[in-house]
Parts: sequence; structure tokens; C-alpha cells
Amino acid sequence: MDNKKINYTPIRFRGGGFHHKNNYWISPIVFITLLTLWHLGTTSGFISNLVLPKPIEVAIAFHDLHITGDLYLHLGASLSRLSLGWTLGTILGIILGFAIGLFSTIRSGLAPIVAAIFPVPKIALLPLFIIWFGIGELSKVNLILFGTLFPTIIATYGAIDNVDRSLIRMGQSFNLSWISIARKIILPASLPAILSSMRITAAIAIILIVAAELIAAEKGIGAYIQMAGSLFAIDRLLAGIIILSCLGLIANWIIGFAERKMLKWRN
Repeated sequence: MDNKKINYTPIRFRGGGFHHKNNYWISPIVFITLLTLWHLGTTSGFISNLVLPKPIEVAIAFHDLHITGDLYLHLGASLSRLSLGWTLGTILGIILGFAIGLFSTIRSGLAPIVAAIFPVPKIALLPLFIIWFGIGELSKVNLILFGTLFPTIIATYGAIDNVDRSLIRMGQSFNLSWISIARKIILPASLPAILSSMRITAAIAIILIVAAELIAAEKGIGAYIQMAGSLFAIDRLLAGIIILSCLGLIANWIIGFAERKMLKWRN
């Protein structure tokens, strides 16, 4: 028998899945690059100040908002409406989505109604909401609730429909109760799609609150943008738009943090 020594070449582990690297340094570089291009374009005259003001002018607008306290006045009004409407719409949407996904009778009754109302532009319902609930906070909160509700319902019962049925049959073969199957199998399996839908509904909520405040509000980011636009104050208008972008980033970060904590089993 040949007793020659066999040299084994180590092979890189290839079973890591699609785990993304956290390259946090890329985002600041992209942001600084865009800010630099903006500054160079406006200072060189390539971009007219009538089209896009200088970054320093937008920064001054932010400073004025902070000094006068208008930043916290408008931001507080929008955040209170957003948080209440989005939270209620999400909770109610998940409950109804699970009911449609788990019960055939409820699906037969509610699924066609959801499919009929979902395509209707929710901002078109604002005049009707003002008639029903008045021009105060209730109409704006209900508009956000209504706009958040139906995407959440569809995402929830769609996620339930896509749960691997072999997992459910396995639970049944182990004689698990219906509640245990729903809690230990269906809920964890559908949670990724539900959390992903929250990113979309958060953006929808921001769009709806701005539209509602543009039409019927004295306080809020949308009202501030409306006022800046009517005065042709482009620097203030951009400051309001940047605030909305920051709200979207914060909402996206919070939901992403929840995904990392609640979906550790995917790694």
C-alpha cells in the first residue's frame, strides 16, 4: 500500500447564505459626495439659485427653524399624527390579515372588500374624511390609519398563504393544537413579510400626512412646506423635504432594528 502523505487544500465555507456585510462607511461617503456636488454646482453657477439654493442656505433655514422653535412645533404635530395613525392601522391590519388568512368564512367576506377598496387613492378620500370627522386631528389620523390598513392586511394574509404547508402538516402530525400551530409555525414564518410591509406602509403614512397637512392643517411638516412654497422660499421648502427624508430614514432604521432582533433565526 502506498503510504504517501496526502495534502488537503482547505475550501472556503460556502454555506453562509445571503448575509449582507455592514459596510457603514459607504453611506457617509455617498452623502458627502452628493453634498459636495451640490455645493460645487450652486457656487459655480452651473445650477441656478432659483432652482436649487446653496447647502449653506438650507442649513441656515434649519437653524432658523431651531431658533424660532417652529421645527419642534411642526415636527411634533406630524409625528403625533403619524405614530397614532400608523400604529393603529398596522395593528388592525395584522389582526384582520390573520383573520382572513386563517378563517375561510372571514376570507370569503372580507377579501373582496379589501381588494375593492385597496386601489382607491386614499388622499382622494380626505374631503370625505373632513366631512365625516371634521377638519381637526381625527380626519388626518384616520386617513393615515386607512392608508396603512389595507396594505398591511394584504401583506399579512399573503404571508400566511405562502407559509410552507409541510411545516403545518408536521405540526399536525405531532398533534399540536391549532393555536400552537398558529403561534409557533405560522406567525414566525409570516413575520418577515409583515415586517417588510411595515417599511412600505411607513412611507405611505408619511406621504399621506404631508398631503393631508398641505390641504387642511396649520401645523405640521406639510403645512410648513405649503407655506414655504407659497412664499417661493426654496431653502425652507428643501429644509422641509429633508426633514421628511430623515423621518423615512428613522422609520426604516427602527423597522430594520426590529427585524434583526425578531428574525435572528434567519441568520
